[in-house]
Amino acid sequence: MLFPDERKHLSADGLVRLVRNEFKKIPDQREESRIALADALMAGYAVFALKCPSLLAFDEQRRRDAPNLRSLFGMNDIPCDTQMRVILDEVSPDDLRTPFTSVFRQLQRGKALEPFVFWDGHYLIAADGTTYHVSEKVHCACCLVKRHRNQVVSYYHQMLGLVLIHPDQKVVIPLCPEPILNTDGSQKNDCERNATRRALEHFRREHPHMKAILVEDALSANAPHIEDLRDYNIRFLLGVKPGSHEYLFKEMQRAHEENRTQVLTLEDADGTLHHFRWLKDVAVNKTHPDVRVTMLDYWEIPAGSQQPKHHFTWITDLDFDGHSVYQVMRGGRSRWRIENETFNTLKNQGYGYDHNYGHGEKNLSVVFALLMMLAFLVDQTQQLCDSLFQAALNKAGRKCRFWERMRELFHCFKLHSLRQLYELMLTFERVDPPVTDLSG
Repeated sequence: MLFPDERKHLSADGLVRLVRNEFKKIPDQREESRIALADALMAGYAVFALKCPSLLAFDEQRRRDAPNLRSLFGMNDIPCDTQMRVILDEVSPDDLRTPFTSVFRQLQRGKALEPFVFWDGHYLIAADGTTYHVSEKVHCACCLVKRHRNQVVSYYHQMLGLVLIHPDQKVVIPLCPEPILNTDGSQKNDCERNATRRALEHFRREHPHMKAILVEDALSANAPHIEDLRDYNIRFLLGVKPGSHEYLFKEMQRAHEENRTQVLTLEDADGTLHHFRWLKDVAVNKTHPDVRVTMLDYWEIPAGSQQPKHHFTWITDLDFDGHSVYQVMRGGRSRWRIENETFNTLKNQGYGYDHNYGHGEKNLSVVFALLMMLAFLVDQTQQLCDSLFQAALNKAGRKCRFWERMRELFHCFKLHSLRQLYELMLTFERVDPPVTDLSG
């Protein structure tokens, strides 16, 4: 089967060249630099592109497969694991934003993001915070600190992930995540809120004309955050819960009793019922009567049942009606893609998200987390745009098996491109040796 070199800028080799070119633009503040900063960054990126289980495993690969690392990832001098840690610890996380925006712009130029348009030219962006390191001993200047009642102190890292999603797309497109810093506050609410403000500022600067709808959980459904979103011209679809948004739920109930809500029930071909109830122009809470939203209740009731299987509630500034409320619901429910298709993939499908690749004293842990997410962005771009990658992945069946096979062939063959590697994965069949019966 022939695979034309379609969308060459969105193929594996084109994307790796793009990433390396962006790394070359990052200023090197070291006085002496035997190993170029771009090589050290590219080596860190290769750890996650190849899904190496540890830096030690990558160091072994450096010794035995250096020609392939040079040809596929464009490195001249490949640092050992110790050199990589020392060099990357000094890198500012802000300098790693440009590779993300460059890949995103290539997706835009290639019209690959058109299937992600969700609502009147707007894209859905899911945002959520996640923890990627916890230790009672290992820590650095960037660590968040938690003091437990038993006097034990935990050190941990978190980041705010942002991904482009769509209800009909399994692929997600991550934007550059925002590290949650130890200066962001002592409470979860403060930490994520301050990191979100930085993320909104970065997003609007890097994507000044992009129409976006931010999809978040109930932690973000507050008046200051909504005002921030309006300042940056970003629409919202935010989950709410009775425990944290008592005022809204009381207003909805009162409006329902006074017959001021709009109600709609839709039935699927299999008999599943989708029941909607919404109230427009309601204050988000008592203390912010000027922040007005639309509140939407949704129940999914299986065929033949009287009890809902799911119940969700959101607040939004989208102007929907009975013809479009179903689409709004699908957008709200797709927020889980940041958990399932993003964080769970990073943790369970070869990226080693929970593994401590190196903590350092300054920025190393954050830098490795960003390089991991950058590798994930490149992989997702290939899964969306590269038919050769798609075919090889389909043959492997599971991503973990795909990465395992990729590392096997990377070690066994001299390669000149990632395209050649994927062609091998698609065509090369391993022959197992015959089993010899030694029982007699």
